[in-house]
Amino acid sequence: MTDLAPDPVFSAPWHGQVFALTVHLNETGQFDWSEWTARFSRTLAAHGLSRELDGGDDYFTAWLETLEAILAEIGHAAPPEVERLRAAWEAAYLSTPHGDPVHLHAGEDPDRS
Repeated sequence: MTDLAPDPVFSAPWHGQVFALTVHLNETGQFDWSEWTARFSRTLAAHGLSRELDGGDDYFTAWLETLEAILAEIGHAAPPEVERLRAAWEAAYLSTPHGDPVHLHAGEDPDRS
């Protein structure tokens, strides 16, 4: 008998993280799951995704877009703040040597160089 490792559920760590965050926010009452599914369906349709998705980056990019829109509407993640943090993380990972952990320090401003 061979010991086969199961296939990963998500093809990238961030897919699982954004999925888990969405489930957590739903379970803590931040939004209703039926609201989520309706919004996510509209996002997928707006992207014109005419092929079957395999749960890869295109699917989870639409997932993240939907989550960001909902969080902005309920006042938890204003688009300028989301973009500021995204830029800070990008700067942090681009300046981190391969294989080292990426750190974003509290209060780090991506606009200051």
